[in-house]
Amino acid sequence: MGETASKPLIRRAKDIEYEALDAADGMQKGVLVNEEYGAPNVALRRFVLEPDGTVPKHTNDIEHEQHVIAGNYTVGIEDEEYTVTAGDTIHIPAGAVHWYRNESDQPGIFLCAVPTGDDAITLVE
Repeated sequence: MGETASKPLIRRAKDIEYEALDAADGMQKGVLVNEEYGAPNVALRRFVLEPDGTVPKHTNDIEHEQHVIAGNYTVGIEDEEYTVTAGDTIHIPAGAVHWYRNESDQPGIFLCAVPTGDDAITLVE
């Protein structure tokens, strides 16, 4: 990581751009802060999993820390499935197979923090 000193930053909600995830059905991601926005060590993203939305089984090279801020949905990690709801916090270790499914009629919304740097996403059959 570079030696560049980071500076304080406020990003307004209206300035966050969301994009649909290619491999997912009904999930959008907005990057709140990362290296591009002056946070050299951690990227914080906001995800919205729409009703009936799904994310297929996959792995990441980096760990994920997630905090559910609205709704409820199912997250699978390895061989277990968990129903999570607002206020719950999730740790997904690097390399763990995980997936998401929202069977409710409300969006599931969560914050996800990851270390900055390279990450490879691998879909699992």
